[in-house]
Amino acid sequence: MRVEPIIPSAARTVGSLRNVGYEAPQAIADLIDNCIAAGASEVDVDIRFEGRMSWIRVADNGTGMTAAVLTEAMRYGSERRYASDDLGRFGFGLKTASTSQCRRVSVASRTSQSRARIEARCLDLAHIERTNRWEVLVLDSDGRPDKLIQPLDSHTGTVVLWDQLDRVLAYEDPFGGWARRRMLALAEEVDAHLGMVFHRFLAGEVRGRPLRIRLNRTRVEPWDPFCLDEKTTETLPPEDIAVDVPGGGGVVRISPYVLPPQAEFSSEAAWRRASGPARWNRQQGIYVYRAHRMIQSGGWCGMRTFDEHSKLARVALDFFPDLDDAFGINISKAIVRLPPELRSNMERLVTAVTRRAQDRYRAGDAGVRRHGSSSPGAGGHAAGGHAGTNGRRGRSTAAVARTAIEGAADRVGERRALTKIVSELRKTEPVVADALGW
Repeated sequence: MRVEPIIPSAARTVGSLRNVGYEAPQAIADLIDNCIAAGASEVDVDIRFEGRMSWIRVADNGTGMTAAVLTEAMRYGSERRYASDDLGRFGFGLKTASTSQCRRVSVASRTSQSRARIEARCLDLAHIERTNRWEVLVLDSDGRPDKLIQPLDSHTGTVVLWDQLDRVLAYEDPFGGWARRRMLALAEEVDAHLGMVFHRFLAGEVRGRPLRIRLNRTRVEPWDPFCLDEKTTETLPPEDIAVDVPGGGGVVRISPYVLPPQAEFSSEAAWRRASGPARWNRQQGIYVYRAHRMIQSGGWCGMRTFDEHSKLARVALDFFPDLDDAFGINISKAIVRLPPELRSNMERLVTAVTRRAQDRYRAGDAGVRRHGSSSPGAGGHAAGGHAGTNGRRGRSTAAVARTAIEGAADRVGERRALTKIVSELRKTEPVVADALGW
């Protein structure tokens, strides 16, 4: 039969793929998936505000890529073999994650410790729109910005650089206060997201894959949703459930946990940190892990609604990429669909863990009523409730203080330093950071 090739329009297709569904923290996490796959033990994420020249960079110390492999990696739908525990799958992640946030992504890579040779490529949407061709730019030594190659001065690895951040910043006022605050807020969001998504790697729980991530030179700390360092966290018996897919199948492990009520936490700071990025009620539910990397953080997958009385219930669900089709994993790894044969078993387990969580919640609440609010973390204000007129006045004063501090940092040109200070406060003094609205 006679055939005619049909080559998709490069300009239109690339434009459409920008809307796959990434938020900026998810897109950066997708790049770190590639770092882990390349054997990296250290990853540096830098978020820099420089007006229209603002940029984001992810650099690792992995094995790097040769010229041919790098060019192939820049191709949409790149061809490579994935191991059973690889975090990638579709061959789209680097490109779609990057262009969902920026119009130009440059990648540099070094494969030899003894040779300083660096290969670099650039995917420039302006070039593709102008030529309507599937082409990447080869960056020779005189066309590479220092910030792209500097991280590779002393070791192998790969650097991904985003600039022209049209999806991150509104260019109507690129040098204004809104843009600065947006980059500061983004750094905080990315710190929380990476600490949550990669917490098993960061805590050294994944055998053979040690990982340290720094954000703007500050170490990202793991956030364990199950609070296993708290002595009174209940670990309920795990259950393994077989799931069949065409051509094979796999096993899903379900591990339920019931966290302590507020009065039983080791400290108020520990209670606040356990609340998670979305706070207590929204963080209850099922945490889905694909090859030890979190892809869903809470929620009950339609089996029940959020409830104050069940907020102590959290469930880990683990599977490996051989079950990707069964779970409906998409390119951004942000959507999960429970297989029908798994859902019925999950409903039974969810009912059991939420009942136990409700019992512990009510017991803890009764204890607070009997003994008052003097125990660590037992006060209503610590849980996010109102603290009367003085509490409202305190929050208003804190807002004034926060605005004054941010304004002073802008006037002396030390907004980057303030970003680091805020990040450190959120880790070491979360009560203070929360009181100031950071």
